[in-house]
Amino acid sequence: MNNHNMEPIMAAIAYIEAHLQEKLDLNTVSRAVGYSKYHLHHMFTDTVGIPLHDYIRRRQLTQAANSLVFTQKPVLEIALLAGYESQQAFTTIFKSFYKQSPGEYRQNQFFYPLQHAFLLNRNPSALPAVQESISYATLWDLPAWMQFLSLVVDGFPCLKESAHQKVIRRFIEQKQALLMWDGSAIIGAAAFSPDRRSIDFLGVHPQYRQHGVARALLAFLLCRHFPNREVSITTFREGDKADTGQRIAYQQLGFREAELLTEFGYPTQRLVLSPEQGRRLHAC
Repeated sequence: MNNHNMEPIMAAIAYIEAHLQEKLDLNTVSRAVGYSKYHLHHMFTDTVGIPLHDYIRRRQLTQAANSLVFTQKPVLEIALLAGYESQQAFTTIFKSFYKQSPGEYRQNQFFYPLQHAFLLNRNPSALPAVQESISYATLWDLPAWMQFLSLVVDGFPCLKESAHQKVIRRFIEQKQALLMWDGSAIIGAAAFSPDRRSIDFLGVHPQYRQHGVARALLAFLLCRHFPNREVSITTFREGDKADTGQRIAYQQLGFREAELLTEFGYPTQRLVLSPEQGRRLHAC
């Protein structure tokens, strides 16, 4: 796998985390880490899958959402701390990502993050060396699964981590959860329901999203659990600003649009993979 020098990226992430309550942009961060903004932008995007300015916005909005639920700070103060010059500008952006105004979000008292801080693997293995490292998860893996979840939470609309842990425990107990490893690091995970013919969770470590991990997990599932069967997955609707590329990634794997849904008050869409498309992904 193409392994950039991780130090500038890790330094950028550390600087952003230490200055979340300040106005941040590519110029500020590149100067702080002593790297040209052009190279930092390209290295960051290539490594973690989203541009640095998107990462900053998502981290600051997550921090703001946390403050709305767990503090009594006025919305204007939260807006200013998130780097916005007015409450109206903050409200517009917040609603485009969270599908609620800051006031509605505070009233609902349901915090979920758009983005946690990235923790990168300093020494990722070359692919396809990790392609064969798929195994069924055990309860011993649950803490590592939850740590991994914090890296991929951007791929799941309205995901509440505490509720997810209870659900994943059941999937693990029923042998319906997979993990893909690079050494001791989880780089991909999936949970599935044979009876419902659905993939209920499919997450890939940001560093590995361009290296076939989702395809390998899906091929394993199609071969072992969904041979010649239609399978579905739920994701963001088209045009959702909160989507960092999950929808397109599924469509590139062959999934096609199905019905529109609303889950926990959040607009989503079901996608389906036909048996014909599935056969193109695997050869058992």
